Amino acid sequence: MTGYVPLNFKAKLASFEDYWSPRVIAEMNDYQFKLATVEGEFVWHDHKDTDEVFIVIEGRLKIEFRDGAVELSAGEMFVVPRGVEHKPVAEQECHLLLIEPRGVRNTGDAGGALTAEGDVWI
Repeated sequence: MTGYVPLNFKAKLASFEDYWSPRVIAEMNDYQFKLATVEGEFVWHDHKDTDEVFIVIEGRLKIEFRDGAVELSAGEMFVVPRGVEHKPVAEQECHLLLIEPRGVRNTGDAGGALTAEGDVWI
């Protein structure tokens, strides 16, 4: 056996049920790849020091901005630039792959009840 095993997004997503609680599945240099299941509205927040990548695996996601919004379907992605305030919204359950530097807090400086514990691996 070589130890080379692919990561299966569906299997990883099935291993947890918490909404808005990204789980780390891999790292590349200082960047983490995180899976998340989301539904409903998140909080307005920004990440002052980094861009944030949203890739929709399944479902639909709307990312609201103070001056507009972008809607994503399965197979689409969007990069939120650093410092831009945004609020993700999913009317129905949606599965995401997030890419961001290690140590980024999901709610930025906004905090609150939806702040997830960082660096939780699955």
